[in-house]
Amino acid sequence: MTQIPNKTYDLEERTAKFAESVIELMKKLPKDSINVKMIEQCVGSAGSIGANYCEANEAESKKDFQHKIGICKKEMKETKHWIRLLAKANPEFTKELRILWQEAQELLLIFSSIIKSSKKKV
Repeated sequence: MTQIPNKTYDLEERTAKFAESVIELMKKLPKDSINVKMIEQCVGSAGSIGANYCEANEAESKKDFQHKIGICKKEMKETKHWIRLLAKANPEFTKELRILWQEAQELLLIFSSIIKSSKKKV
């Protein structure tokens, strides 16, 4: 069963573990005509989150940082969308997909908070 590892405050590691968990579960899903495209999209967007977060950590300006975190947020929303559709197409995997969706939701809230706090005037 797919499990998200213990929560960590290292977001680079947490986003990488999230993408790894997505890959592990996607390998278990049937490769039928409905799933193939959704699996590809879900793996792509899930992997993009961590890559963009790594780029945000190396941002050249505050604006660049905010932009990269915004991309993380968009990719997370897309990943949640694909997880939802995959759950509809694969009801036997609903429990495992729900775990991934919940982690995606938590990460989305974290990225939203980062954006909000980075826009505050100091």
